Amino acid sequence: MSTILSFTILGLFTGAAYAIAASGLVLTYTTTRVFNIAHGAFGMVMAFTFWDFSQRQGMPTWLALILVLGVVAPGIGWFVQRFVTRGLGEGPVSVSLVVTVGLFVGLIGVAQYIWPPAPRTLPPFLPDKGVQIGSTYVTAHQIITIVLSAVVAALLYLLLNRTRIGTAMRASVDNPVLLQLFGGKPDRVASLSWAIGISLAALAGILLTPVIGLSYFDLTLLVINAYAAAMLGRLKSLPLTFVGAMGLGVLQSFAVAYLPSQGNLAGLRAVVPALFLFVVIILMPQAQLRIGQVKGIVSAPLPSFPRSIGWGIALIALVAFLTVAMSDANLLLVGTAATYAMVMLSLVLLTGFGGHVSLAQFTFAGVGALAYAKLDEPNLYGLFLSALIAAIVGALVALPVLRLTGLYLALSTLAFGVLMDKMVFQADFAFGYNGTLKADRLSVLGRSFDSLGGYVLVMATFFVLMALFLLLLRRGPLGRVLIAMRDSPAACGTLGLDMRWFRVALFGLSAGMAGLAGGLFAGLRGTIGAADFQLFNSLPLLLLAVVCGVTSVTGAALGGVGLMLLPVLQSSRPELAGLVFAVLGFGAVALGRDPNGLANQLFTVGRLLDRRFGDRVRAVVPVLPLPRGRADDGAENAVPLNEITIREDVSAGLPEDSTTDSTADSTKDEEVGAHVAARG
Repeated sequence: MSTILSFTILGLFTGAAYAIAASGLVLTYTTTRVFNIAHGAFGMVMAFTFWDFSQRQGMPTWLALILVLGVVAPGIGWFVQRFVTRGLGEGPVSVSLVVTVGLFVGLIGVAQYIWPPAPRTLPPFLPDKGVQIGSTYVTAHQIITIVLSAVVAALLYLLLNRTRIGTAMRASVDNPVLLQLFGGKPDRVASLSWAIGISLAALAGILLTPVIGLSYFDLTLLVINAYAAAMLGRLKSLPLTFVGAMGLGVLQSFAVAYLPSQGNLAGLRAVVPALFLFVVIILMPQAQLRIGQVKGIVSAPLPSFPRSIGWGIALIALVAFLTVAMSDANLLLVGTAATYAMVMLSLVLLTGFGGHVSLAQFTFAGVGALAYAKLDEPNLYGLFLSALIAAIVGALVALPVLRLTGLYLALSTLAFGVLMDKMVFQADFAFGYNGTLKADRLSVLGRSFDSLGGYVLVMATFFVLMALFLLLLRRGPLGRVLIAMRDSPAACGTLGLDMRWFRVALFGLSAGMAGLAGGLFAGLRGTIGAADFQLFNSLPLLLLAVVCGVTSVTGAALGGVGLMLLPVLQSSRPELAGLVFAVLGFGAVALGRDPNGLANQLFTVGRLLDRRFGDRVRAVVPVLPLPRGRADDGAENAVPLNEITIREDVSAGLPEDSTTDSTADSTKDEEVGAHVAARG
């Protein structure tokens, strides 16, 4: 009986901390429609700041607490809302997810740069005080945490239901434009919500730090538990959020007490919050279609098929030259870049074309690598079977949330990644705890590639083939349906298009592409383990895909090279490791609203150079073709690539050289978007 009481009190303590964090998450989401993936990262940075004030600088605890909760955290929340997340709630969910994931990675980098790794401890509040309840000793810190959660709940209730600003917050959820017409200030309301939300994240981080320690990743990823509690409240009900947080805390505490600590079920104790999140997402009600304006994004130029083949051959020739000129160590880096680029191609399909976000894409690559190693068939049959297994797993992840879209799909992949990290990859039937598996290199049509250079050339060939497949898909009817579904789900729904099964197929195909890359990566490395496919690796992958251009094959190639260079730079300059992550994260924040990224800037420079020097070069080499967008009669009749609108696409019968998806936003444009979907 005493054991049950002890673990119940421990569960209430952790649940109270989850409730405080989740209430801040719900508050920011309900007022701005931005789901802050970086909520835990803000709490982690504020916990480090509190340690710095109270321990390193010697401030009194009460003063450090006031400064962090009353000055630093609200100031950061106001700044983030005004200059980073402002207006994100009105755009696609994928954009807000990418921006907040950028904040997630950037804040971890900032913490590592300001506070380099070192042993740090933060004492609990009133460490010498406590209460004896039966045979269980309850510390003052635990009591303070539970009491503070009740105080936060009461204050939020009074704020939202008994004050004018609270009424404005609730009105901002339904119709911020109408609130502005009645004299309200939606931006001020949103800034206040973010200020309070970040302060609550800071309070939760400070309360949890004495228990789990000052850790960059533990404090940040612990907010997944807050996601689960917030989802139980459907991201709008604070009472349900508090109930879910308390229930989750007790459930997790009992799981630690009574579930086995050894065997294949040992990892179950660590994934209780992820399972809770996944179950809650499955039980969510049907997602409603978003109606209103048809707003698309200007896509990167789509090259003609002959030109695509030409660039593919040039890339293979470049890699062939590198295989002769480089050492094996550098060739291993080139093969790793090819792996990352292929996984990013799967994101081009899923995010760039389909508008959905996966927060665990590298986990699907791990599924393919695991299948390839376990099948022990180092040939095309084994490789494609591994890709098929990964595709089936990807479809199974999307299948339970068939009715839902956007945010819920992304969070389901997050929960899936946690489950695979803690429960599957480290199990005895998979890689094992800190274990590895051996994988032989691929043989093609009976020919084995024992040399590293030859195998890297094979990987480059697979990248080119996957890229050509994506470009063909984008030009065809399925590609037009993808774009129409991304830009106007409401228009597609009114035409009777079943987007649900199409979405499952899209997730499956994307996971299969990532799984194929994972199988090739297993052959490249020779030995692979669970550490190669951790959930956190998927976040820099997504960010670099966005920074370099998630709508183009060129962006995937650039992103693969960039992600390969990250650990190289970190190993050569360890003191800059945190700064590199900060630059990557905040770079994704800056470019998150432009999915064409750096690749589109290269295309723009290329067009400018062609206008200036292209005619001279073609006078010397007359076989060079004119770039798309330039007429045969000279540059004066050139058509700027990014000025072709969806109306022109429809009136011309959707020509192959169309380069944008949608730019209009009226009733006429809804009809146009529906027409595009119908033609798909």
